[in-house]
Amino acid sequence: MTTLTAPRRGTPAVTLAAVTAFGLLLGWATYTFHGTTPLLERATNSVSTWIVWTALAGALVRTRWLAVWSGGLMMLATCAGYYLTAGVGDTLGTAVVWSAAGLAGGPLLGWGGWTVRHGQGDARAAAGAAVTMVVLGEGLWLGLTLHYWGEAAVYLAVGALLTAGLSWYLAHAGVRRWWLCAVLAPLFAGAFYLAEFFVLDRLIGAF
Repeated sequence: MTTLTAPRRGTPAVTLAAVTAFGLLLGWATYTFHGTTPLLERATNSVSTWIVWTALAGALVRTRWLAVWSGGLMMLATCAGYYLTAGVGDTLGTAVVWSAAGLAGGPLLGWGGWTVRHGQGDARAAAGAAVTMVVLGEGLWLGLTLHYWGEAAVYLAVGALLTAGLSWYLAHAGVRRWWLCAVLAPLFAGAFYLAEFFVLDRLIGAF
């Protein structure tokens, strides 16, 4: 007779359960800390914070496809954690839009984190740029769209430092064209900003 056993530590089931739990916690924290202190609010209520965590999760898992699944699942869980805490009410449409955006961006950043650490060749540099584009892109959004220039400057500075740090890491990891990370990061950030401005913001506004 076949017996059922609990998943072992390090199996895909455990990994996916862990990223789901973390995503729910992050979504809860985003709503809970909203309006408390500027530091806590910005540390949780941020596109960068939500998505960069998926890149870190991707870097920590062993296989590429598990990283992709982990990224998408974490973003979906984060949206669920936020709206379950806040109460969906008449914001169901917005919740759907953010969940769809998370399912689009989460797998990309999960792949990005995995590729930076485990990939090969120029793809590692492109993945690094994909990770940093989120921070730089949010900086552009805060400045160009919301006119929060002080916060925008902080995000752009952090994004630049993160780009430099990943470029340094890739150079010391033996990536031949490590400098592509620094070249592609601002280009990807611009594309991220345009997607947020022309697609995401308009979808949210429709609800």
